[in-house]
Amino acid sequence: MPIPSTGICWIRSRLDSFLPLKNGRGSTTVTDLPKADHLLDVKGLFCPEPVMMLHNKIRDIDSGQVLEVLATDPATLRDIPKFCTFLGHELLHHCEEDGSYRYWLRKQAAE
Repeated sequence: MPIPSTGICWIRSRLDSFLPLKNGRGSTTVTDLPKADHLLDVKGLFCPEPVMMLHNKIRDIDSGQVLEVLATDPATLRDIPKFCTFLGHELLHHCEEDGSYRYWLRKQAAE
């Protein structure tokens, strides 16, 4: 399911859809965001480089760990969710603000 693109944060619901993530005042707080074990900064890079670097980075982390990805390429709105679906990783959360994109992915368990 594609992530809505409206300039606010989204979190995956249990029904495999995305819901706006807000606090009581209608905005996202730092405590609402998933805790990342690793960070991948691909800001300034364009398709296909962000996904290629993501693929390399996710190989290096342990199953179950969370990777935060920072990007500026709008194509990541399409590419990162498809990457997760294709390889079985869990897209936990996505934020978009002022032309920057943040994603939190949990690496799938080893088979």
